[in-house]
Amino acid sequence: MTSATANPATRNNLKTKSRAKKPALRINTQMIPTIAAVVIFICMIIMGQALFGTYTSLGFISSLFIDHAYLIILAVAMTLPVLTGGIDLSIGAIVAICGVVGMTLLNQGVNSWLVIVVMLLIGLAFGAIAGTLIEEFNMQPFIATLSTMFLARGIAAMISTDSLIAPENNNYGWIATTIKIIDNPKIKNDLSINAGVIIAAIVVAGGYILLHKTRTGRTIYAIGGSRSSAELMGLPVKRTQRIIYLTSGTLAALAAIVYTANIGSAKNTVGVGWELDAVASVVIGGTIVTGGFGYVLGSVIGALVRSTIDPLTSDFGVPSEWTTIVVGLMILIFVVLQRAVTAVGKKE
Repeated sequence: MTSATANPATRNNLKTKSRAKKPALRINTQMIPTIAAVVIFICMIIMGQALFGTYTSLGFISSLFIDHAYLIILAVAMTLPVLTGGIDLSIGAIVAICGVVGMTLLNQGVNSWLVIVVMLLIGLAFGAIAGTLIEEFNMQPFIATLSTMFLARGIAAMISTDSLIAPENNNYGWIATTIKIIDNPKIKNDLSINAGVIIAAIVVAGGYILLHKTRTGRTIYAIGGSRSSAELMGLPVKRTQRIIYLTSGTLAALAAIVYTANIGSAKNTVGVGWELDAVASVVIGGTIVTGGFGYVLGSVIGALVRSTIDPLTSDFGVPSEWTTIVVGLMILIFVVLQRAVTAVGKKE
């Protein structure tokens, strides 16, 4: 027997070092749903490319981001309340009322920049109502945002039930103007973005900074972990909850601006079910529905997965009604996966 193995202090030091090295090799179990979302997205792209030959083309990538920039913004908006164990069911209806009001004002000859400001203020107002109902009247987020959803949808229907088209030369369509990053005239397969994609990227960056670099972000995670504990620690829980719903309402209005500029029209029925698409993006991206864990970047991956489902099912010739079933099954699978990894995490 050597002196190193015979010395108890040496053996204890060796054990301590071996234990210290182990965590570096382990993966946080709560990140498994996010990793799964990344793998699923990559597999969907590979399968689409193998079967249809267009899913890695610059044109497909461009349309994926341009056509679904609004969903990325909504996914960031939904991430904030879900991180606290809440939800915002009103974002789809806010898109509707903002779109209807915006197109009505444009057709009345109002300056497009003023229209954008009005749309953002509408989203801010509905967010303020939801935050007040939750914090001052002690309503559950589900009920509070359900009420603002019906309120926004009803007002939008009162304003107009027609499809409103943006007038020509309105200085509003600049948001949808294509910007070519890679111009390939020989094969007509360009990599393009527009202002909507840039806005979505700024929103994602802002969401990341808010959650990971500010006191408000730390408070959001703390509320999701345990609201009572966050209050006992003296964190500004009520103020943070108001900020969450003010932000989600404003981002919903921003999504309305990007979407209506892209298609050049709006109707009171637009945005129906979009809150569920946003929830699907957040859940698929790995944010725990009970709160306390999740990433904005994960929600972006979830939004891309959700966005890729539509062209993939269409190329397979699957009826559009089945898309909803596919999304529902994915949400179910990821929620079950979240529960499983959460249980494993508690045992560890």
